[in-house]
Amino acid sequence: MKRTFLALAALTASAGAMAQSSVTVFGVADVSVAHISTSTKSVSGLANGGNSSSRLGFRGVEDLGGGLKAGFWLEGSLSVDDGTASGFKFDRRSTVSLLGNFGELRLGRDKTPAYQNLETFHAFGDTGMGAINGHNLITSTGGTAEGSNPKRVSNGISYLLPKLGGVYGQVTHSFGEQSGSSSLASNTGLRLGYANGPVNVAAAYEISRGGSAAAGVDYKTFNIGASYDFGVVTPMLLLASDRGNDKRVDLYSVGVKMPLGAGELRAAYTWYKDKKQSDVDSQRLALGYGYKLSKRTEIYAAVARMSNDDKASRKLGSSLSPTPVVGKSLTGYEIGLRHNF
Repeated sequence: MKRTFLALAALTASAGAMAQSSVTVFGVADVSVAHISTSTKSVSGLANGGNSSSRLGFRGVEDLGGGLKAGFWLEGSLSVDDGTASGFKFDRRSTVSLLGNFGELRLGRDKTPAYQNLETFHAFGDTGMGAINGHNLITSTGGTAEGSNPKRVSNGISYLLPKLGGVYGQVTHSFGEQSGSSSLASNTGLRLGYANGPVNVAAAYEISRGGSAAAGVDYKTFNIGASYDFGVVTPMLLLASDRGNDKRVDLYSVGVKMPLGAGELRAAYTWYKDKKQSDVDSQRLALGYGYKLSKRTEIYAAVARMSNDDKASRKLGSSLSPTPVVGKSLTGYEIGLRHNF
């Protein structure tokens, strides 16, 4: 009888714990058959993340009572073409959070506020042939270990606003955690936006300080994006500028998303303008379509052209894309399958 009572007590406690918390396994498997060519070389093969970056993750939340919750999020990159999984590291996101009526306090590795605008206000986001590829416009070795304007930062602390009508916002600070003025320094970013019904608009500002490549240099980025869903079509606009170390590169992008049949048509034009040097500009035009086989599965196709000036060598966003010879342009296309789980 005593053992039976203890077993029932354990089951009751377990049920109560399960009612108060939850853990979810999630991910994306996305791979495409792609071909990219320039005037001097070409490559064909499987590319990862043509529609959405492949990943594997675990997330959970626990109800602490009184409107307070605790949460965690661990997410790592996958390569579907060869089965590798970054070693396996949770390189995309690794955070713990406290959530409540006050908003959310988040600690760990996460996307920067400025990068989220680049993803949100571009028809292709930052994946595949049409990817905006708008981070680190100046340099890949700037104020942090990941560049002058990185996608993500480690050692970060973020505060996210609670629901305030349509207003949303985030402030993030990443600690360099190194001693000495020549070591990798900090990153600070702010994003503020408004989304209500069909309208969405947001601006972001970010500073990456110092860094091994340029001690004492502040790299600054600013961007603003907007979209409006008319139902039959959603136009998008994005303006961005990266500056620092006597360099400046601006980005201008316009795009549209439009429902078509059981899928969505996407188109985007992006211009990368170097304000300090001549003949270093690039322009990319991309067109794509995604057909929904279900709520979780989509087959897609895209074609893109990157036109480089005489001194430019920007590449397409595909994981297969080679860096072109300076002054040479690239053309690429892909057909792929994406499944969310």
